[in-house]
Amino acid sequence: MQDHKLPSDLIADIKTRLKTLSGQINGIIKMLDDGKDPEQINIQFKSIDKGIQKAHFLLLDETYRKALAIGIVNAVDSCPGNCGSEGKIEFLKNEFPNLQLNDISNKLKEIQTIQDRIKSHIENN
Repeated sequence: MQDHKLPSDLIADIKTRLKTLSGQINGIIKMLDDGKDPEQINIQFKSIDKGIQKAHFLLLDETYRKALAIGIVNAVDSCPGNCGSEGKIEFLKNEFPNLQLNDISNKLKEIQTIQDRIKSHIENN
């Protein structure tokens, strides 16, 4: 079973963000109780939405990036040098540090396809 523990600095960052968001939510509740202007309340909702998105992004980026790194390493280790995917594996290795989150999920699919192809190649030879 693989260890899926998040780095402690990421955990601390996300927890801090969530605690801040919790305070903002409590602030909205108070604003509602106090009959504050709906536009002020809307501004707070927008702020909370951005904060949740950022915390979620940090989690996904770490998780997907780690999965892709493991996939690339496994593909490199599995490719005997004539698996037909050497160029694509090398390309993914070189591009890895520059990938954006939306690209990472696509690359995860690509690396899985490569690993499946390598497995089939090894079984047939």
